[in-house]
Amino acid sequence: MKFTKMQGAGNDYIYVNAFDERVENPAALAVTLSDRHFGVGGDGLVLIRPSARADCFMDIYNADGSRAQMCGNAVRCVAKYVCDRGLVTGDTVQIETLSGIKAVEVLREGGAVTAARVNMGAPALEPASLPADFPGESVVSQKITIPVFAESQKLTTADGAVPVTCVSMGNPHCVVFVDDTKSLDLARLGPVFEHHARFPERVNTEFVQTVSDTEFLMRVWERGSGETLACGTGACAATVASVLNGRAKRGADVRVRLTGGELTICWSAGGDVYMTGPAAEVFTGEIRL
Repeated sequence: MKFTKMQGAGNDYIYVNAFDERVENPAALAVTLSDRHFGVGGDGLVLIRPSARADCFMDIYNADGSRAQMCGNAVRCVAKYVCDRGLVTGDTVQIETLSGIKAVEVLREGGAVTAARVNMGAPALEPASLPADFPGESVVSQKITIPVFAESQKLTTADGAVPVTCVSMGNPHCVVFVDDTKSLDLARLGPVFEHHARFPERVNTEFVQTVSDTEFLMRVWERGSGETLACGTGACAATVASVLNGRAKRGADVRVRLTGGELTICWSAGGDVYMTGPAAEVFTGEIRL
């Protein structure tokens, strides 16, 4: 099977042209290929399939084989893949995902796509949309209880509960504001949020340190993949959460500094969230299955 390794801000996936390649059991294949010692290595598998509604369909599987609705970094890389190979002409690509069709405007240097701007759509703020098991309709400053070991990591309040803001960007996110992202032991802390009883379908968790109202630092724990170097939908959710909590301004560009790079996010006055970031091809190859 032919494949292409690509990354957006360090969020790396294995991409397969499913117009040409026949892929059996993609969930199991994602586990095999994502292994960084015995496979190709990546945060998951992305199949670029035909679509009756758009230019192509992005079918994405996490490193543990679970299927994902959406990935902001991957959708930019899909746009680069189809444009660089002439599968789509022009500078706008319509990509179907399990969370709807995303319009991607590609940015070029020397003829090749190097970055893209994506209309990620409007955030959903009702707990049922994630889903999240919280009473009422508010998603701001909900609280969940986490184990004592996190107390030293500046997360718990006096009553032992952590304030969180929950946002859906087509997939579920739990945003936690912290004093220092570097001190967090995400290998221990991340699974607590991912598998918390409040989130029946698990959750992606963003740990956000505010620098200013136009800049913040972020680390992310993605359900099914663990800590990744970047998460596009997570950066969008974190920006929305920052606006809701008075930490950022609606309609302004926010610089999100992640472990693997930077993304620019804007929650527009019209309601949609726009994400701009890099897309890069690492290598291509073949693997015997």
